[in-house]
Amino acid sequence: MFREARPGDFEQIIRLYRQLQPDDPVLKDGSDVAAFQQILDSPALHLFVLELDGVVVATTYLNVIPNITRSASPYAIIENVVVEEPRRGTGLGRQIMADTLQAAWDAGCYKAMLMTGSRKPATHAFYRACGFSADAKAAYVARPS
Repeated sequence: MFREARPGDFEQIIRLYRQLQPDDPVLKDGSDVAAFQQILDSPALHLFVLELDGVVVATTYLNVIPNITRSASPYAIIENVVVEEPRRGTGLGRQIMADTLQAAWDAGCYKAMLMTGSRKPATHAFYRACGFSADAKAAYVARPS
């Protein structure tokens, strides 16, 4: 079942995020729980999960951003796409991405973007199969020094 995350999903989502970013520190100050609640409380932020038999097996994070151009149509950024490691390659990734993109289109977004740090050809093939083009724009990232 594809749905928006609920407060009780925090631990299962963090479990998936640790598969995505295993070197991230485990936070003990509650800032991750506070950020999770802020996401749940914001109407423009959508943390989605795919649940099978009561277990969260995949997640995506959709940000719908207001815009002045393109007839004031919003655009979307998708982040933190994760499918549980043993279930990768089973079609769950395509399912959650299709549902996430549909949510963006339902919100009136004129485009959806994502970036990946992965250099794996399979990851790029997956995103192309989901309808993304690597040739449409160039992405640049700045980080604090």
